[in-house]
Amino acid sequence: MRNNIIAALLAAALLAASCVREEMPDNTPTGNFEALWRIIDEEYCFLDYKAQEYGLDWDEVRRRYRARVSDDMPPGALFEVLGEMLAELRDGHVNLYAAGDVARYWKWYEDYPANFDTEVAEAYLGTDYRIASGLKYKILDDNIAYVRYESFSAAIGEGNLDQMLADVALCDGLVIDVRHNGGGTLTNAARLAARFTNERVLTGYILHKTGKGHGDFSDPEPIYLDPSPRIRWQKEAVVLCNRRSYSATNEFVNAMRSLPRVTTMGDRTGGGAGLPMSSELPNGWSVRYSSSPHLDAEGRHIEFGIEPDVAVALDPDDAARGRDTLIERAREWLKARRGN
Repeated sequence: MRNNIIAALLAAALLAASCVREEMPDNTPTGNFEALWRIIDEEYCFLDYKAQEYGLDWDEVRRRYRARVSDDMPPGALFEVLGEMLAELRDGHVNLYAAGDVARYWKWYEDYPANFDTEVAEAYLGTDYRIASGLKYKILDDNIAYVRYESFSAAIGEGNLDQMLADVALCDGLVIDVRHNGGGTLTNAARLAARFTNERVLTGYILHKTGKGHGDFSDPEPIYLDPSPRIRWQKEAVVLCNRRSYSATNEFVNAMRSLPRVTTMGDRTGGGAGLPMSSELPNGWSVRYSSSPHLDAEGRHIEFGIEPDVAVALDPDDAARGRDTLIERAREWLKARRGN
C-alpha cells in the first residue's frame, strides 16, 4: 500500500513537472515576447484601471506588437519592441532589464513643467545648512524652516529627526521640499510623516493580486499613519511637490495631505502608486512591474498623481532673479497662518 502511494505521488510530481515544462515559453524572441505579455496580463495590477482611464486594451497591444516579432530578429531589436510594448502601460515602475540597457517610461514627468530649478532652490540652503542624514535644512531669515529631502532612498533615523525638529522648534513654520524626489523606501516616508500627527490617521488602502484575472484582488487593507512617540511638529507645515515627486514620495504626499496642519503646494505629483515586483524571461532579462495598488483614504487611485491643495508654478522671471516661486509662496502662506 505504501509503495502504491509513493508511486502515485511520484507520477503526480512528474506530471506536474511536465505541465510546467510545457507551459514554459521557449527562449526565442517569440517565446520571450509571449512570456512578457503573459506576466503583465496575469500579474500587473492596473490593467482595468488604465483601460478605464485611457482605453488601454492589453489584448490589442499583444496583437500589434506580436506582428513585429520574428524568431530571427537580434536581441537588440527584440529589446526595443518589448520596451515599447511596456511603455503602453504608462508606468514609471515598469522596466525591462538586460545586460546592456534598461527600458523605462519617463513621460510621466517629461511631458510636464519641472517647477523646480536646482540651482535656485539650493541657493536657499546656501553652504551653511545642516545635514541630518538624508535631510538638508536651514532656518531662513523670516524664521521659517526649510527642509530639503532629495530621495527617500537616503535613510533618516529617529535621532536625525529628533535633532532636526529640536533645531527648528522655535520657527514659525516648516517647509518640506520633496520636488524631484523620485521615491525610495516607504519606511523613510512613513517615519517622516509620523512626526506631523498626534493621532492615528487612515491614509489609504492596499490591495493584493489573488489570481490571474485583471480584477482578481483581495479586499482593501487599510493603511494607517501612527504618530511618532518622539518629538513631533505642532505648527503649520507646507509640503512642496512637483511631477517628479514619485513612488514613495507620492505616498508621503498622500499621507501628509491627510493631516490638519499640513498644506501641499506646487504641482500634481508624478504618481507611481503600485508596489513593484519582479519576474524573469526565458532569456534571463528581468521585468519589474506594479503588482499591488495603493489607494487614497477615499478609495481612489493615485497611480497618476495627487493634486496639491494649492497649485503654484515656478515663474521663470522669479527664477531668473534667484527666487523660487513655490518656496516664497510657502513662506507667505505660513506667515499668514502663524498662530492659527
